[in-house]
Amino acid sequence: MRPKLTDVAKEAGVSPTTVSRVINNYGYLSEETKNKVFQAMKKLNYQPNTVARSLHGKQTNLIGAIFPSVSNPFFGELIEKIENRLFLSGYKTILCNSADNREKERSYINMLIANQVDGIIAGAHNLGIKEYDQFGLPIISFDRYLSDNIPIVSSDNHQGGELAVQELYQNGARNIYLFASSNKPNSPTHRRRTGYLEAMAQLSLEPHVKDIPFEMLPSVKSLTIRQILSSEKIDGIFCTDDLTALIVLQQAKELGIKVPQELKVIGYDGTKFIQNYHPELSTIEQPIEDIAQLLVELLLKRITDKKVQLEKHYMLPVKLIRSKSTSQFVD
Repeated sequence: MRPKLTDVAKEAGVSPTTVSRVINNYGYLSEETKNKVFQAMKKLNYQPNTVARSLHGKQTNLIGAIFPSVSNPFFGELIEKIENRLFLSGYKTILCNSADNREKERSYINMLIANQVDGIIAGAHNLGIKEYDQFGLPIISFDRYLSDNIPIVSSDNHQGGELAVQELYQNGARNIYLFASSNKPNSPTHRRRTGYLEAMAQLSLEPHVKDIPFEMLPSVKSLTIRQILSSEKIDGIFCTDDLTALIVLQQAKELGIKVPQELKVIGYDGTKFIQNYHPELSTIEQPIEDIAQLLVELLLKRITDKKVQLEKHYMLPVKLIRSKSTSQFVD
């Protein structure tokens, strides 16, 4: 049977609380007490459930990664690249799938703290979580404001919104709609929205914004999009994510709407999955490889030197991938 903390306490002749304090290097303890606990752990071959810091206060070489959903191709690809880079740097990754659930994210943060991870990369978009700023742990954020002390890495979402509108306009669209997956002020898609709105204003075009939450069930999303396409006069759509753009293409096909002759569609993210399996979709490509590299580099700098001065926001450029959903002249 696997030994328990209470077994270690009995063997060392101390309380379970003392064993816990030794494992977590918490508070003052005499060297004699520490040695008793270490010897008992060694004798019983006891490993802390936390896989915490090595027994003498070194790093755990564990990193927490909190993201909304690994089923989303963008986050799946980004997490894979982050994990690979961390592994090559000698770190293991604990992945937390927070979904659109603030309490779930809070629970994961506390779990990561209990496991004494060396740092966290946070990419979920739940707002109002104060725990991020309370533990003094090295944290880097992907595309989300957490606190004044936590650097943000993102692509230029505003630029992406502008590029999308310009692509639709240059290919003849004038009644351009935005299908936005989120309307939260601190979400990345909100900045894509502002890019869209400013580009529309510069072109003296009337904006049309439809909020289609990303977490909406695909069947409901398909029905909602079908109703919009059937009832409103639209010749261009900018979707703030590629998966919604694919549903638009599917519904347009079922309704007999010709793409791109009658309707031009552009998405956002540009993952390898989309480029390989849906090359017909025009999209705004985020530099996923560069984002992953920068997130890891900044976090490791913070782990090495908690006082290192980092910029508040690192913004990487996006790129337009033009394809057949916006231009009939693309091979």
